[in-house]
Amino acid sequence: MNTGPSIELVIEPRGKDLGGFSVQRVLPQARRRHLGPFVFLDHMGPATLGPTNAMDVRPHPHIALATVTYLYEGEILHRDSLGSECSILPGAVNWMTAGRGIVHSERERPEVRRTTRRIHGLQLWVALPQDQEECEPAFTHYPADSLPEQRGEGIVLRVLAGSAFGLTSPVATLSRLFYVDAGLTAGARLSVEAEHEERGAYLSWGSVRLDGREYTAPLLLIFTPGVTVELEAIEDTRLALLGGDSLGDRHMYWNFVSSSADRIEQAKADWRAGKFPRVPGDEVEFIPLPED
Repeated sequence: MNTGPSIELVIEPRGKDLGGFSVQRVLPQARRRHLGPFVFLDHMGPATLGPTNAMDVRPHPHIALATVTYLYEGEILHRDSLGSECSILPGAVNWMTAGRGIVHSERERPEVRRTTRRIHGLQLWVALPQDQEECEPAFTHYPADSLPEQRGEGIVLRVLAGSAFGLTSPVATLSRLFYVDAGLTAGARLSVEAEHEERGAYLSWGSVRLDGREYTAPLLLIFTPGVTVELEAIEDTRLALLGGDSLGDRHMYWNFVSSSADRIEQAKADWRAGKFPRVPGDEVEFIPLPED
């Protein structure tokens, strides 16, 4: 629905089953394909897993984007075709730039699988500037204590990527953007200034009041450009603030993003033909290309 003056659009996520593990798919949707350079947003969980079920995302490819995974709870083992192997833990940022092509898997360590545990977090994809879409792939891990944090009355802000609230993350990005993990206690007020071209807030849990209206998670609130937004937490709330400069529309198919439709077709053909590199330590399984 369209609202105002602070809110341009409200998007309700839709549930998607990833083979026994459900997520809330927030972006892309028909009414909104991107927010700044962010072209994809999945809300994973919260879910309780046991010894008989696990998070097992087999090796799959990406091109012309960067993935960023952020956990509230749980642990995910990342492996990729560069030879990277890293446990993703709550509060840390793992930034993987696909560029001309990368393959990765997201699983759980054997010792973790034997326990009853919770998994909860967000995964986003960032489109790359057109002149950087074929850059060399890269992976960088940023531990939780390396990310800048600001505390106020009932508010904790962690700048995960880009710049916001006078803080700048060490995460290396290729375009102007911001991504902030914000925790608000009931009654706390947060002002979000119009310092970026496109801005929004994804409510992971809790509820907020804007312009006299109440909004309850899970929802993506897309802010009106040029307007300072005043958020008030009705209850303890966790939200992701994100946006930045728009890079324009992108073609998307499965895990491929590109400004060129022909490049998408080439990536599809390369994956079918087994031309992408393999993931060391996870060479046997892979996700087949979905049928058109």
